[in-house]
Amino acid sequence: MTAEQQAEKVSPLREIMETREVELNLGPQHPATHGVYRALVKLDGERVLGMESIIGYLHRGIEKWAEYRNWTQATPIFDRLDYVGAVLNCHGYVGAVEKLLGVEVPKKAQYIRVVLDELQRIASHLVWLGTHGLDIGAQSVLFYAIREREAIMDLFEAMLGQRLLPNAYPIGGVRFDFPKGWVEVCRRLLDVLPQRIDEYEGLLTGNRIWRQRTIGVGVISAKDAIALSLSGPTLRGSGVNFDVRKAIPYSSYEDFDFEIPLGQNGDVFDRYLCRVREMRQSLRIIRQALDGMPEGELRGKVSKIIRPPAGEAYFTIEAAKGQLGFYIVSDGGDKPYRVHVKSPSFVNLQGIETMCKGNLIADVVAVIGSLDIVLGEVDR
Repeated sequence: MTAEQQAEKVSPLREIMETREVELNLGPQHPATHGVYRALVKLDGERVLGMESIIGYLHRGIEKWAEYRNWTQATPIFDRLDYVGAVLNCHGYVGAVEKLLGVEVPKKAQYIRVVLDELQRIASHLVWLGTHGLDIGAQSVLFYAIREREAIMDLFEAMLGQRLLPNAYPIGGVRFDFPKGWVEVCRRLLDVLPQRIDEYEGLLTGNRIWRQRTIGVGVISAKDAIALSLSGPTLRGSGVNFDVRKAIPYSSYEDFDFEIPLGQNGDVFDRYLCRVREMRQSLRIIRQALDGMPEGELRGKVSKIIRPPAGEAYFTIEAAKGQLGFYIVSDGGDKPYRVHVKSPSFVNLQGIETMCKGNLIADVVAVIGSLDIVLGEVDR
């Protein structure tokens, strides 16, 4: 048999044994993508070689929509960005308008905002914790986390009249003082939450399966996290000590004593621990705000028809998912000339390829969950 004949005989076997890169679509309709998000994953077997994020399925034109409403009418629109952190979104927008107007928010209103913001941060982290656990296979923690979130939603409903999208703050302050009995109910929740957070950690932190699925998975270094402009627990999980509440204090956050939880390894487990510890720090801030609540007005001097002077302003806050910024431009009219949102979910999504490369396809779901993205905020 000649060499050519031997080659022809072997070639079909080579075709069978040959390995090829495979492209797999994860999403856009997949429960673990936390919205209509599509990841195009390149695989060698089950190992991730590369990943492309494909977004835009939930684009609603919120920024442009706001430009066709007057300054007050635009306020409730931004609740719909991160719809599990609506109060924080509202704070970002009204803070930018107040900066443009030069309005000083009364001290009491600032403290009330801090209380509501931190309750919203805890509620957002609880949704993340329950769904992230569900993604990885820990179903029970979802029921535990939603139990406490419901109590926070009840507080929002009692004070603001709405649970999910409460349009919490008017431009210049807050709408309402705490209703009768609200503070006592809130304090009871603050007393019980540390034990409940212990329960979450009892289910997960030392759990052998949880640790195997999260430790050393989705690692991103501090250098890469900074280079990609990541923020929030995603950044702090890599050990970078940056929190807007400390670095650029707003709404009297400089009055409160709290710590910034940091990770060391930049993996899924560290990002989990940062958020759990942040909930404990939020409880600490709320207690201080309630104990030191000043007397005074609930709203600064703002006219009914708002016409800021021509100019621009940028205001940033520490939302539950990271640094949330609002850039607004006024031409002197009764409507915003331009509104642009720097949303943490969108920016943090840049880190997903770095985190997933070299991991298994099963780890991609854990990494996506550890970013805590909401696609309403990604696509806007």
